[in-house]
Amino acid sequence: MTRKVDEAIDALLAYLLPPQCTLCGAAGVDRLPLCAGCRDELPWLATACRLCAQPLPVAGVCGHCLRRPPPQDGAHAAFRYAPPLDRLVQGLKFGRRLGLARLTGALLAQAATAQHWPRPDLLIPVPLHDTRLRQRGYDQAQVLAREVGRRLDVPVNWRTCQRVRATAPQSGLDRVARRRNVRGAFAVTKPPGVDHVAVLDDVMTTGATVGALVTALKRAGVAQVDVWTLCRAGR
Repeated sequence: MTRKVDEAIDALLAYLLPPQCTLCGAAGVDRLPLCAGCRDELPWLATACRLCAQPLPVAGVCGHCLRRPPPQDGAHAAFRYAPPLDRLVQGLKFGRRLGLARLTGALLAQAATAQHWPRPDLLIPVPLHDTRLRQRGYDQAQVLAREVGRRLDVPVNWRTCQRVRATAPQSGLDRVARRRNVRGAFAVTKPPGVDHVAVLDDVMTTGATVGALVTALKRAGVAQVDVWTLCRAGR
């Protein structure tokens, strides 16, 4: 019922306030602030490693995951982190443009449906530490997960996990330093009580952050943990 009400509200708003493309200003399509031309120019990720979502010429498992398998059971990304998608990510993450969560969440949900990502019982956004949350004022992964969950009718729980240790920003750190930086950073405060969850974040680079959260969930007894991300950046 709630999803039908949300869809009716979306339709009414689109009728009263026709959306304009957030990238070029042209008329939006599919009730979203994105035109057909800009949508087609987005760096959609077609084939990737099934364990870390690293772009590959053909679907399979990349050499890095063969040598060092990650803790997650699978990983899926809607896009490569490249123009013009990076403008949307930066606007949502650092520009306080929370309205972009509706657009990026819709795009992620479209990719999940079109590419038949295994549907989890629960979505868990990667949490910010309380210090970072107070500084930023919102958690971009949480608002993104809410929109994805609403569109796919998948429950979202952002209270089952907590970032218990403030960590330095991952940008600028190499792969080893990133793993060390987030080791033990997450705790499961209440087991989610389902067999299959997907950890959701906006950007995945080396996978160290999501991997630390996946490890915590696995230790809490979750049988299958996948990673869902809006975009995959190069290592």
